[in-house]
Amino acid sequence: MADRIAPRDDIAMMDGYHSPQVQVDVRLNTNESPLPPPQAFLDAVAAAVEGTDWHRYPDRQATELRGRLAAQHGVAPGQVFVANGSNEVLQTLSLAYGGPGRSIAVFEPTYAMHSQIARITGATVATGFRGEDLALDLDEVRRIIAEARPAITYLCSPNNPTGMVETAETVTEVLGLVEDVGGLLVVDEAYGQFAPWSALELLSEDRSLVVTRTYSKTWSMAAARLGYLLGPTWVVDELEKVVLPYHLDALKQAAGTAALDFVDDMERRVSILTEERGRVDAALRDLPLEVWPSAANFILFRPTDADADDVWQALVDRSVLVRNCSSWPGLTGCLRVTIGTADEDDRFLTALREVLS
Repeated sequence: MADRIAPRDDIAMMDGYHSPQVQVDVRLNTNESPLPPPQAFLDAVAAAVEGTDWHRYPDRQATELRGRLAAQHGVAPGQVFVANGSNEVLQTLSLAYGGPGRSIAVFEPTYAMHSQIARITGATVATGFRGEDLALDLDEVRRIIAEARPAITYLCSPNNPTGMVETAETVTEVLGLVEDVGGLLVVDEAYGQFAPWSALELLSEDRSLVVTRTYSKTWSMAAARLGYLLGPTWVVDELEKVVLPYHLDALKQAAGTAALDFVDDMERRVSILTEERGRVDAALRDLPLEVWPSAANFILFRPTDADADDVWQALVDRSVLVRNCSSWPGLTGCLRVTIGTADEDDRFLTALREVLS
């Protein structure tokens, strides 16, 4: 038998991105919405299935979806790029602006796929670190940008997994630093609808800033894998050069368009989860835990008198699954819980109290 072809040397050394899929009663580990979309949305998608010309390729430009998203956010359709989840948006950015010989800056702890996708596409990852309180350290940002001169700099706001939001002043300052080295600032707002403000306010045709969003969280459409970017038309034009043809199928386009008829429903879900987040946060602060303030649909916490791995397993034994972040950069001993329904959160809190006692 001939020798098998080996992957690229850098790929061979990587681990894939994995989130445990464990069969439990209460699954609070992947930041999904616990609330489904309305029946009227499901009916609209079913009608779209019936009306799809399955023997034809989809609209390559996703014209209707991009137009509706543009109207929703007050931008031009040419400023919108849509893809298979915000992860494909990030990958397309890396293909267009990253790659061999270029660097991409991240500030750990943050969303793991920023660095994972950068490496997959052949770029060098310039890693900075947040402060002891896990807040962004602007001195560290200045150092990394000055030394690495990154093509892409990522800010995640609210940051996953900490839940912390960057202020408009911080984003504006970082944008200035990025533009000084001829780079692009990407603000990942996967949880943006939960936050008190959005970097969308700073978008301009003459600024090197893009904002990414997803349908997975607030739109209750994780199963659809649909995300998008808002930014200058000159960025979108470059992304269109490297994305695969017909990459966004017709059903996904129809579902994303239909969802925009239910903005009020989405905003109600956000309000419900924001209120529930406050209740869970207050309950966690009554336990022997270090708890970080969150403006997302999850909360990061660290047991102060128990081993996080043991706590995670004990919760699984009680059929409750949260995310174990202990192995992530800067998060030794940390766990993250997604905000669920009130009943799911009660199950989680009861189990956690038992474990910690």
